[in-house]
Amino acid sequence: MNQDQIKALFDQQAEGYDAQWAKTAPIRECLHLLLDSLFADLPDDGRILCVGAGTGAEIAHLAARHPGWHFVAVEPSGAMLEACRQKAEREGFADRCTFLEGYLESLPADPIHDAATCFLVSQFLVDEAERVRFFAEIARRLKPGAPLASSDLASDVASPEYEVLLRAWMTMMATSEVSPEMIERMRHAYANDVGVLPPTRIASMIAAGGFESPVPFFQAGLIHAWCSRRA
Repeated sequence: MNQDQIKALFDQQAEGYDAQWAKTAPIRECLHLLLDSLFADLPDDGRILCVGAGTGAEIAHLAARHPGWHFVAVEPSGAMLEACRQKAEREGFADRCTFLEGYLESLPADPIHDAATCFLVSQFLVDEAERVRFFAEIARRLKPGAPLASSDLASDVASPEYEVLLRAWMTMMATSEVSPEMIERMRHAYANDVGVLPPTRIASMIAAGGFESPVPFFQAGLIHAWCSRRA
């Protein structure tokens, strides 16, 4: 699945995305709870880069707790970015956001950001060298020592554990008002179009992109998350 296909997929899902995944909110809320602690030492006027911002879930969470922070939302799907913008306007923090439709390369490579988030994004880069370059592009835009909180689907797909986790994951999806057709598409995508790799391999790619050794801080099913700092 190339970038244009991924963008088109998220354009189609944008309108009902939040409602569709509402039943999986506890996973997101736990991740955000830990994110608060990881970003606790950022300055009161922090500038946060949100890569693949989607509908703006983590931005809304952080904006409510840090009224002095400014957010740069980078999202290739115009429909998802518009949903993010509307959420920011409804919740009153749009004036603290910069919305950029596109990819990291369209953002000036200035190390001006105090932190970055990148949730369930790099998994769509199946070429490992391209994935390392992606993390390097994030690093270029962070101040030295600035934290990156990132998550991806991760597992050793050749292991018996993967089938157990995949079955549990698909069962959870089935309870989230996701159609059987979509579940089957997801199963196919995980096998062919998504870079589901062992967690240690993903951590090594983050490090190769210019970050200190990533620290795993969260797992829920197939989702793994790491915190790392720009080297």
